[in-house]
Amino acid sequence: MVFLRGALDGNLDSQVQQLSNANVSDRLFNTKPSGSSIAFTPTPTADVVDYFVAIYAPDGKLLATAGPKIANVPVFPSSFPQQQTQIKGLTPFTVDGTKGSAFRASVSPYQVPGVSTLYTQLVALPTASVDKIVTTFLGIYTILAVLTMIAGALVTRWLVTLAFRSLGQVESTAMSIASGDFGQRLTDIEPEHTEVGRLKIAINAMLGRVDAAITQRDATVRQMRRFVGDASHELRTPLVTVRGYAELYRMGAIQSAEDTAQAMERIEKEAIRMGAMVEDLLALTRLDERREEVVFTAVDLRPIARDAALDVRATSPLRHVSVIDTTIPDSAAPVAPAAAPDPGAEQGRRRGAPPTATLGIAGATLSLLRRKPRPVPATHAGGAGQPPPVAPVDLPPDMSRSAEPGPFGPVMPPIVLGDENRIRQVVANLVANARRYTADDSPIELAVGVDAAAGTGWIAVCDHGDGIPVQLREQIFQRFWRADTSRTRETGGSGLGLSIVAAIVETLHGTVTVGDTPGGGATFRVSFPLSQSRDAADHLLIETQPLQRLGAADLGRIDPSPADRRGGAPTGTDDMGSDAADRS
Repeated sequence: MVFLRGALDGNLDSQVQQLSNANVSDRLFNTKPSGSSIAFTPTPTADVVDYFVAIYAPDGKLLATAGPKIANVPVFPSSFPQQQTQIKGLTPFTVDGTKGSAFRASVSPYQVPGVSTLYTQLVALPTASVDKIVTTFLGIYTILAVLTMIAGALVTRWLVTLAFRSLGQVESTAMSIASGDFGQRLTDIEPEHTEVGRLKIAINAMLGRVDAAITQRDATVRQMRRFVGDASHELRTPLVTVRGYAELYRMGAIQSAEDTAQAMERIEKEAIRMGAMVEDLLALTRLDERREEVVFTAVDLRPIARDAALDVRATSPLRHVSVIDTTIPDSAAPVAPAAAPDPGAEQGRRRGAPPTATLGIAGATLSLLRRKPRPVPATHAGGAGQPPPVAPVDLPPDMSRSAEPGPFGPVMPPIVLGDENRIRQVVANLVANARRYTADDSPIELAVGVDAAAGTGWIAVCDHGDGIPVQLREQIFQRFWRADTSRTRETGGSGLGLSIVAAIVETLHGTVTVGDTPGGGATFRVSFPLSQSRDAADHLLIETQPLQRLGAADLGRIDPSPADRRGGAPTGTDDMGSDAADRS
């Protein structure tokens, strides 16, 4: 605005200088001699011009004025000496107006034609036009500025709203999560180089972790409630039995020595069973909370298998037990061709492995033992006091030793990294489970071997009972789960044996699988890392966080590896049934 005012004032000053230098008084005044002076009278032309002129005598006295007839006229000085005219020259100066509006004026000497006397001519131009232009421009500028500010604010609001429109989705998603819908996720992800895009990606990652944590918490709460309910039921049952016999004795219903002895025997058995159940619960608690430090050492699986077989032979003399060592080189045993893969092979349950890892148990993928139908154990050639004969067994391809050198050498002993006592407990629980759910004369086979490709040593317990249906294999490792849903006590199981197996195997960074035994029955196989695969110090660095049990949707099928397809016959067996009988 200051620059505009200065430009307009400069233009006005130029105009007034030009008029002052042009002797405009000749057009605005008529001159007539009057004595010793000259009389100046305005002409009609003075009414149509836009400037004012004043004539001063040589002594500085105002003689006449001329200009348009308007309300605002300049207030000319009453005297203007010629000395002052010479001092000012054509330099413009300001003259006040009668209505407050100023004028820009300029003076110059004026000589009337035919007269030698010099007069002073003062020309003044009004600044009203300049003021009007400035006022108009100021109004227009103000209006435009206001409109520009409003438009800028609206455009800025629109741009900000457009830029942060995605934050509205973040807000709505947050409100949905606050209402309990933890499955909400942000969609329409912007490019990662934008702040909003990175924010959405970070929020989705956070929501995924929160949802997983809440889901795991809910599953843990449900499992804990089910565990507490089952534990209460299991512990209440022997207590009810003990209380019942105590009440019978108090009421006098048990009087004879025989009845008293029978009652005491039942009370003792229930107390023993309850004590064993409490010990199992304490063992599971210690495993869950990692109270006991695990000391990893090199453990040979072969003595463990043989000791377990001897224990079974001692407690069940009529049961045929075989130990199969697949790592013993036997040049006389030809390698049998592998059977064609069975597309209907059952999938085992694997604990502690990635969800994509699978193990087919039945058929050629993992045929633990291939046996002929069991003979009737009542009468046979060896007499009634000897265990029934068992048909020879053939090892499937993946349980036989590989003819080609593996990453750990051509022949590897099943020496693994682990805790020997805990591995023995695992095998003992699996053998006890096989004894519990099979007939007294049903054979049991224990096999040990090495999986060179996976770098693990394994031990398998095979029974020939009714087997485990596929739909139940997801539940057998749950605590207090038993196949007999009526909770009868014929088998004497508490439903914690396989849970302890799974917990111990997980602690030792191993895997446990279950599947069908060819010919009928169930086969449990546990695998542990070979001691050559890593040092004990490195093994301790493996995270031992609890892993979720695999569901049916997590189990898939895998094709037999080249080592699996080679197949082979058993390289060595330790028949604990026949050999022990011969030694006796």
